Amino acid sequence: MEPVSRRKMLKAGGALGALGALSVAAPAQARSAWTWSPQGSVAGAGAGVDPRWVWDEEADPLVASLLDRGDAPLVNQLLRTWTKNGQPLPAGLPADVRQFIERARVLPSWVDQGKLATAVRFNEKRGLYLGVLYGLASGMMSTVIPKEARAVYYSKGGADMKDRISKTAKLGYDIGTANAYQPDGSMIVTAVKTRLAHAGVRHLLPQSPDWAEVAPEDIPISQRDLMVTWHSLPTTVMRKLTDWRVPIPAAESAAFLHLWQVAAHMLGIKDEYIPASWSEANAQAAEVLDPVLAPTREGNALADILLGLGKEIDAGLLSKPILGSFTRFMLGNQIANWLQIPRDLLWDTLLRTSWGPFIAVREALLPFPLAPECYWLFDEFLRKLALLFLSEGQSINIEIPLGNREF
Repeated sequence: MEPVSRRKMLKAGGALGALGALSVAAPAQARSAWTWSPQGSVAGAGAGVDPRWVWDEEADPLVASLLDRGDAPLVNQLLRTWTKNGQPLPAGLPADVRQFIERARVLPSWVDQGKLATAVRFNEKRGLYLGVLYGLASGMMSTVIPKEARAVYYSKGGADMKDRISKTAKLGYDIGTANAYQPDGSMIVTAVKTRLAHAGVRHLLPQSPDWAEVAPEDIPISQRDLMVTWHSLPTTVMRKLTDWRVPIPAAESAAFLHLWQVAAHMLGIKDEYIPASWSEANAQAAEVLDPVLAPTREGNALADILLGLGKEIDAGLLSKPILGSFTRFMLGNQIANWLQIPRDLLWDTLLRTSWGPFIAVREALLPFPLAPECYWLFDEFLRKLALLFLSEGQSINIEIPLGNREF
């Protein structure tokens, strides 16, 4: 009997028909590659299926239907007015979209409001580190995650990287606010809209001959891919803070993890794939993130665009050499060399010798009265300034894509 071809299944029945079948049709060798146990997840149990064969069984058929029947532009337009977590959904949404969002916006039963409150205190004290790491560690790391780099490059977002990065930056900003998951916050809105956007990419990207020619998979952004990206954010951040010897109380460390555990759930990741502790997160990252990092033509092109964004800032504080040196300092020589980032004697040396003392001084001032509040005000100013620059003063709208990148 001829082996089941995932691409044949896509051609015969579309991506939707393949979703359920692929977990069965996947080669035994591929399935056995997933060894991380669901017992280490926030769910504490699960089927143990390799998440590379799992996508989003709720959002994917919905968005595919919206695109096929021509309703996606209307949904995008209406959802632009939905900006706060507790805000009623706009009138006129198709019934299936309304039903999906009402389910998707509900926080998980295991959410711990006490930990979320502690995470606010953590963000207040370490907002500067987080902003730098989200942008220059996690952001640049995405260009050496081959599947992610190719998915971004060939999808609509790859045609306007400044706009694409502004949407990613919005997620990083929203999760760091004091009211992230509260009714007057925006993180739930951002997560649900991102989930819809991912479903759009899953439906559209397999139709791109440019992507299909180089992609090792037939449907992008699997649950495993989402976890790889997830680890490029909180896990990478905590690894770097540990490397920098930032003294983080255990309660704040656990709270920061919880903040991102909730984010993973709201982004549509199944609870059985979300690590329950930092030790489990590091174990999973060692399996799914660390081994996949590699250069690609697409990733190098994206990295060059990202590093070039600094040219638009007249002050020169984010010039390409400075951003390149930060990338080398954050991610190491191997990744910097993959991305063909030239060495800069001045900034490479300055970061290597000054960053540690800078952290030591900043941490030493934390116990003083009003220091966390002052740090927060300064960091908040920088974050808002960055969003203003990236969005060019316009509102940032995360939307269902309507097509792929045209070359």
